[in-house]
Amino acid sequence: MNNTNQIENSNSNYKLINILSIAIPLAVAAIIGVKIKFYLGEWTNLLPHVIAVINSLTAIALLFGFLFIKQKKVNLHKSMMLTAFALGSLFLVSYILYHITHQSTKFGGEAWLKYIYYFFLISHIVLSIVVVRFVLLALNYALSNQIEKHKKIVKWAYPIWLYVSVSGVIVYILISPFYK
Repeated sequence: MNNTNQIENSNSNYKLINILSIAIPLAVAAIIGVKIKFYLGEWTNLLPHVIAVINSLTAIALLFGFLFIKQKKVNLHKSMMLTAFALGSLFLVSYILYHITHQSTKFGGEAWLKYIYYFFLISHIVLSIVVVRFVLLALNYALSNQIEKHKKIVKWAYPIWLYVSVSGVIVYILISPFYK
């Protein structure tokens, strides 16, 4: 590929990353905010549990990806990170499906547990918005073989993504007794 094509491809990737970094959080917020919900079947009641499993598997893939790159097993690292990205995409679809079919669940815990729950929920939400751009940039840099840029962005992307995955499971555990 010549230099002009690389620059055009890079620019179009950045445009797509910019669009997705804004569109995904806005779409999720809009879907959660809509009071009208669709009935797609009883199976959607299982989605919170499926989402927790997906978040757990994402965290495991991220940890193995980190382990493999530290061992200089680049192909295994790449496999784990692409697995984490695929799981993150599956999470997003599952999360949207759940929220177009169900109202948000209210937390019913008391006192100190409520503070713990809201700490994890709020930090999870804020960082999940931020991490979209970081993950897309990290993926773009890795796939376009811009390894130095990839290394710089993953210093932020990796810990945030891992926190978002783990805190999602913690939020699920804390709210799961209150699902209808």
